[in-house]
Amino acid sequence: MDLIAVPFNSSGAADGVALAPAALLDAGLAAALPGARVVEADVPAADPSRGPSGLAAEESLAGMVASVSERVLAAWSADRMPVVLGGDCPVLLGGLVAAESRGYGAGLVFVDGHEDAWDPHRSTTGEAADSEIALALGWATPPAALAPMLPCLRAADLVQLGPRDAGELAEAGQPGIAGRVEALDGRRLAAPGGLTVAYDLAAALVAQTRHWWLHVDLDVLSTEALPAVDYPQPGGLSWSQLETLTEDLLEIGGCGGLSVCIYNPTLDGGAAAGQIAGFVADAARLLERHAG
Repeated sequence: MDLIAVPFNSSGAADGVALAPAALLDAGLAAALPGARVVEADVPAADPSRGPSGLAAEESLAGMVASVSERVLAAWSADRMPVVLGGDCPVLLGGLVAAESRGYGAGLVFVDGHEDAWDPHRSTTGEAADSEIALALGWATPPAALAPMLPCLRAADLVQLGPRDAGELAEAGQPGIAGRVEALDGRRLAAPGGLTVAYDLAAALVAQTRHWWLHVDLDVLSTEALPAVDYPQPGGLSWSQLETLTEDLLEIGGCGGLSVCIYNPTLDGGAAAGQIAGFVADAARLLERHAG
């Protein structure tokens, strides 16, 4: 197994979520996975200003995605499973680009409290973490350096589980993704029976695509469960629900890689790092067990 550390913050800063990979490793993540190899992706120095695409830190974003893709491909070539530790959600693009470069597209099960499909020019921040799904699908014009790698995902190969930002999108005039892809919003996901519906949606996706990637943004959790995220929202899952959902999804089998993102250890002094490291270690073991 390769633990791919990606200290990337799509605001262009070197702190905040960029510190999460180190916090998880310091909390014993690698030690909990005997035989795991830690590799770090390259994250070029960032210019936080917004470029022609509407995104901040364009060159850093493109360089990071290319580097993560290389690390994922190297893991697969060595018959090792890639576990990508962000940082911000755009790190998942590296796994999808890697699959595309092998000549096939990978399905994506996207567990997140946000849709992340903003038009970058509408985003109030310009952070690529608002827009990586739009970039992956080809719904947004990427930075020039990233354009050769995109799109890397088809709408039919995406399932979104847990977004609960519909009100924010409507207020901003940003069209939501619901109706264009399979999606289960956060309210329904957290409700009784929601995890079963999520499993069925994911299983149907896996049945139609040979290869798939699992992405977990920890802001799918409630603020009570994890306060150390930059953009908290009402609602969300409990830790128990997220653990059950992740286990159920990975037990479908055939997942080629996992990314986990969005913890900001500066907001809680690293208090949640141990619990998150335990969650990632459990998921990584399931990923290896059910990969075939």
